[in-house]
Amino acid sequence: MLFSFCFPANAISPLSSESFCSYTPFPEFCKYTLPINNSATIQDYGRLSLHHSLSMNDHLLSLVNGYLFNLRYALPESTIRALEDCQLLCSLNHDFILSAIQSIHSTNTLERLQAEDVQPLLSAILTNQETCSDGLKEVAAGTSVTNMLLSPLSDGTKSFSVSLALFMHGWGYSAISEKKFPFSGGRKLLQSNEYGVNVNQRVVVNPDGSGNFTTINEAVAAAPNYTAAGNGYFLIHVVAGVYEEYVSIPSNKRYIMMTGDGINMTIITGNRSVADGWTTFNSATFAVTGKGFVAMNITFRNTAGSIRHQAVAIRNGADMSTFYGCNFEGYQDTLYTHSLRQFYRECDIYGTVDFIFGNAAVVLQNCNIYPRLPMPNQFNAITAQGRTDINQNTGISVQNCSIKAAQDLASTQTFLGRPWKEYSRTVYIQSFMDSLIDPSGWSPWSGDFALNTLYYAEYANTGPGSVTTNRVTWQGYHVINDTDAVNFTVSSLIQGDVWLPATGVPFTSGLL
Repeated sequence: MLFSFCFPANAISPLSSESFCSYTPFPEFCKYTLPINNSATIQDYGRLSLHHSLSMNDHLLSLVNGYLFNLRYALPESTIRALEDCQLLCSLNHDFILSAIQSIHSTNTLERLQAEDVQPLLSAILTNQETCSDGLKEVAAGTSVTNMLLSPLSDGTKSFSVSLALFMHGWGYSAISEKKFPFSGGRKLLQSNEYGVNVNQRVVVNPDGSGNFTTINEAVAAAPNYTAAGNGYFLIHVVAGVYEEYVSIPSNKRYIMMTGDGINMTIITGNRSVADGWTTFNSATFAVTGKGFVAMNITFRNTAGSIRHQAVAIRNGADMSTFYGCNFEGYQDTLYTHSLRQFYRECDIYGTVDFIFGNAAVVLQNCNIYPRLPMPNQFNAITAQGRTDINQNTGISVQNCSIKAAQDLASTQTFLGRPWKEYSRTVYIQSFMDSLIDPSGWSPWSGDFALNTLYYAEYANTGPGSVTTNRVTWQGYHVINDTDAVNFTVSSLIQGDVWLPATGVPFTSGLL
């Protein structure tokens, strides 16, 4: 099971520091940073660790703010961009850690769905930290600023990992009931309007001035801040046209629904790339972190081309976010499923190298996946999943999708994925795979990196590319049965039964 735990029988009894730290990936760091108190319970240490993580995160944020304030004039633009990424990611982490602290500060038990809301936040703080580090290495490797931040980044990662492990052991299986919560903003909110969902306010974006706004960013800025679940969507209808905008939907803009007039009708496009000095993170044409975001009938593009390497069309770090009937067009790194819980239904996704990547818990359902022609001497890898910690709830699940060659692909070697990070996790379920898929199925990243720690699996796929006879023989690769496959469905991986009904988007909860 994805939400499985291994607990001592006395999980809520006092433990020695040796005992509780042994449950974490960094036991020596845990013992060094957390005070010894043999009368404390693992929940006590879990709360203490979260407060320590908050302190570590805020220290890193203070350093980053200091560099941006005092040294901006002396830094290259690429370094500034990487630091601004870190500034945003640390700010998100501050909020996520506070939310987790609030959830557990006065209780030693959580209902299952409450725990399933906290685990994604603690998983995301690790992802955000890794993204900050990756961005600095990507465009500012070897600089004095990067070198000064490596130690606090490393220590922060260890602290976050300890906090996640202690949470998993302290508020897990033995303390969670099977009680099911009602749908959060669920079916009772659905209304018989033209969109079939609860809409609080509707605005129109039209460049000709006939709508409420002429740009998408203006409409986003007008959305209310911190909308509560169940209060209705702020609906932005973007009429047909080509919008050359870099759109960002920040974390305070929650429950925005954005609709277009159809794929290849409403088009949001940009061309930022790593080759031009942007980090992968901030190369995105469209970026969203606002919880509960929904997009329908829109094309998202990055036109930088294969020659410009990493160039993201959309970056999604919004919890409980949904894309329906959308089109994602790019080459390397098209769709950045960055963090938290996400769902994609009936979307078309085009790309070359690692073009569906990131460290979210994400289900792609009934989508069309089109590998296209990369640069000469490159091969295609459809996925590059970025799980770094065994306790993270993350993974890519591709269910009932169709994988076929784009018109320009020709004979390029194409793989289902490769392990970007140590605990990379990707599963293909009940999908059609055409003959473009290499018989080995999967590609290594570098040597034997992650081949024993990754989790790659296939279940009940069809088509000439789905034959598993000559697949890789790595320890982490599996052909699974329905008992295992159900753990990667909408219901299990992203708890979609709870939040997807409010979107009005169709979905299959379990296996077909």
